[in-house]
Formats: sequence, structure tokens, C-alpha cells
Amino acid sequence: MMAIPKRKTSKPKRNQHRANFKLSMPAIHYDEQLGEYVIKDHVSPNGFYNGKQILKRGQKA
Repeated sequence: MMAIPKRKTSKPKRNQHRANFKLSMPAIHYDEQLGEYVIKDHVSPNGFYNGKQILKRGQKA
């Protein structure tokens, strides 16, 4: 059986609930060593992570 609401949810209550459904911006910062913007905790397309090259060019993770 499904739960059935006893009363209609009011517009303010509904909107309060929906106010928390928002997208957050990804953590992007400028890496001066690479000279480009990178996403935090991701390997760059050039194979760099945390300022060190961990993958050779063309190698897949």
C-alpha cells in the first residue's frame, strides 16, 4: 500500500521543500603550474593530479 497524504500540501510548504533541491557549482580552481582550470580531485586531461604528472600522454586511467 502507498502512503496517502491526509491533506493537500500548501504552496509555501511545497516551496520550502523544493528550496533545498538546488545544484551546486563544481569545485573548479586555477592551476598555475598547468595554466588552466581544473576540477578538484580529478586528473587533468594532460595526466596531472595535485601538481604531479601521474599519467603519460595518451594513457587511460
